[in-house]
Amino acid sequence: MSQDEAKALERVVDGRSWEEFCDTLKAAGAAVLADDTPSDPLVRAEGWRYLSRLTRAALDTFVEASDAQAPSFQQTTGPTIKMGMDNPDNVYLNAPVNGTYEYRITGQRGTVYYLGFGTQAGNYGATGSLDTTGYLEAKDMRIEADGSFAIHLSSKDPGPGVNWLPMKPETRMVQIRQTRIHARSEVLASVQIERTDGPGTPRPLEPARLDRMLQGAARFVMGCSGLFKSWADGFQAHVNELPRFPHEKAFAAGGDPNIAYYHSAFRIQPDEALVIEATPPECDYWNFQLANYWLESLDYRYHDIHVNKGTAVTLADGSVRVVVAHEDPGCDNWLDPCGHVEGTMCWRWIRAKEHPEPRCRLVKLSELREELAR
Repeated sequence: MSQDEAKALERVVDGRSWEEFCDTLKAAGAAVLADDTPSDPLVRAEGWRYLSRLTRAALDTFVEASDAQAPSFQQTTGPTIKMGMDNPDNVYLNAPVNGTYEYRITGQRGTVYYLGFGTQAGNYGATGSLDTTGYLEAKDMRIEADGSFAIHLSSKDPGPGVNWLPMKPETRMVQIRQTRIHARSEVLASVQIERTDGPGTPRPLEPARLDRMLQGAARFVMGCSGLFKSWADGFQAHVNELPRFPHEKAFAAGGDPNIAYYHSAFRIQPDEALVIEATPPECDYWNFQLANYWLESLDYRYHDIHVNKGTAVTLADGSVRVVVAHEDPGCDNWLDPCGHVEGTMCWRWIRAKEHPEPRCRLVKLSELREELAR
């Protein structure tokens, strides 16, 4: 037994593993109480809920489903666990892997509009980043006539004729993005993953590993909340505008390499409306969404908080006008900020020929109604 393993065993036996886990979670609350965090009760309440959601995701990822020897796909981001400007059109799945092993993903393509597979190294708690080490889209894959497919995951190229999802020795996660334009009618892909170069059965719980699991989970909560708070604070420099977000910054946080992101903050009083206009270029997909200060998408289960390439109503000249207001002004593409006077927002272009910056203007709600009536 190594010295590190012996120390980990001591920490598990005497309770320090648990105490430090709890202490780190407590320390993560500093993000909510920071001087530059809005003191609005809703922002603070959502902040505490956010930390509880991150904790649930962290325990699932680092404790319950962390065995790279016997991985399975989990949905740790969804309607009640959100982070990093999660896309309401997406279903995210992730599984633990080890870049020194080899794996096979099999499944059925379904009819989901966009299907992408990415391998990633690091995590928000350990390195402060989520670096993409390989990416593969369904449109570039060999898929059988019956919709079935197989993908080989490894750090070495398996050669021609194989759907290869590259890894690096430091790779620790594979993530799947399934993007829907019409969520109710599209069939999601079904996927399974297995290790192919060694034992594929789960390892029994090892006390020394539990120490690493708990500390990894706690550091994730701390790192994730701190990272995306820093983004939200940076957005305050261009409130009610939508400038291009640095590609390298999005990529380092696990963003899809094919997406151009436009991130910012909004601030809209009850008697105001934010009008966002753009002429979509030729692209695979686009959407616009609203989120809270913590970069959690607003509750898309019950409110219209986003539009996309398939759901938006376009004007006669091909442009799109999106309106964010606290009450419906009587127009297409109205989005509800769900009681948030301030929050964050994002526009995405996927594989666009051009990347026009959406135009934003803040107007009085009464003026907008007059404009629409003309």
